[in-house]
Amino acid sequence: MLKSLLATFCLLAVFSSAIAQTAEKNGKKTSAPSKSRVEIKTTAAQMASGFIAAEAAMSPAELLIAERVFQGRISCELGAFVTLTADVKSPGYFDLSIKNQKFRMFPVETSTGAIRLEDPKGGAVWLQLANKSMLMSQKHGQRLADACVNPDQAQVAEMMIKNPPPSLLDAPGAVAAK
Repeated sequence: MLKSLLATFCLLAVFSSAIAQTAEKNGKKTSAPSKSRVEIKTTAAQMASGFIAAEAAMSPAELLIAERVFQGRISCELGAFVTLTADVKSPGYFDLSIKNQKFRMFPVETSTGAIRLEDPKGGAVWLQLANKSMLMSQKHGQRLADACVNPDQAQVAEMMIKNPPPSLLDAPGAVAAK
C-alpha cells in the first residue's frame, strides 16, 4: 500500500514536470519554474521520504527479534562463513555478506520462534535456530550457506547430542517414561 502511494506521488511529480517542460518547449513559458510545480515536487519528495521512513520503522516485536540475532563472523560448513552486522543507523536492520554477495536483512515474526531475517530485494532468508543457522536464496530455491554456527549455537548443538530432545514420532507415554 505504501509503495503504491509512493509510486503515485512520484508519477505525479514527474508528470507535472513533463507538462511544464512541454509548455516551455512550445514557447509558452521560458522563465523559472512556477511555484506550483516546485511545490508539487517538494511535496512529493517529502511524502516519499515519509513513506520510506514509515516502511522502515520496526514494530516492537521485530525489534525484540533483532536483539536475539547472533552477529559477527559465523563459520559455516565447507569452509564458508557469513558476516552479519547490525546497522547502527537503522535499528533492527542487518547487513549480511557471504563471498561476493551482500544482503540488507530485517526481522520477520515467525510462528515457530525461529529467528528469520529477510531481504526481499536480494531474495535471501537467514534462519537462526538454537543450534545452527542457514542462508537460503528464495530466487534460486537453494541454500547459500548451511550449518552456520557461532559459539553459543555450538554449545546448544553439543547439548543436543548428549541429551537428544524427544522425537515427535514417539508415543506420548514413551516420552513421559524417559
